[in-house]
Amino acid sequence: MSVEEEVRGLQALSLNDLRKVWEVRFGAPPPIRSADMLRLALAWRIQAQAHGGLSRTARDALSRTGRVVAEGQELGCGATLKRVWNGQEQVVRVVEGGSAWNGCTFRSLSAVATEIAGARWNGPRFFGLRP
Repeated sequence: MSVEEEVRGLQALSLNDLRKVWEVRFGAPPPIRSADMLRLALAWRIQAQAHGGLSRTARDALSRTGRVVAEGQELGCGATLKRVWNGQEQVVRVVEGGSAWNGCTFRSLSAVATEIAGARWNGPRFFGLRP
C-alpha cells in the first residue's frame, strides 16, 4: 500500500482505531482525545517516516524561533483584560508566568476563562484577543 493510500485510509477510522494504528506503528499513542487531531498527527508521522520528515533547514529554523509564549503573555506583565460575564465585569491582569484573576494565578487565559464561565473556553477568544 502506498503512503497516500494509507493516509487516505485513516479517514474511515474511529479514535480507538487510530490509537491502535499508532500503537502498532510508533508505540504508545499521544493523549489526544480528538479523532481529527490524532488523524492529522498520525498522517504526518506516516509521511515523515516514509519521506524523511522535516529538512535540516526547517528544523534549524524552528529551533531558532525560541520559546513559545502563551497568547496574552506577549501583552506584557501588567496588561489588563476585561470582560463582562453574566452582568459582572471580570478583570484579569497579565503577570509573570500567567494571568491573575480573583487573587489566583493561572497558567493560561483559557484556564481563567474556563473558571469564569464554568465551561471550557478559549481564553484569547473569551477576552477578545482573537475573533
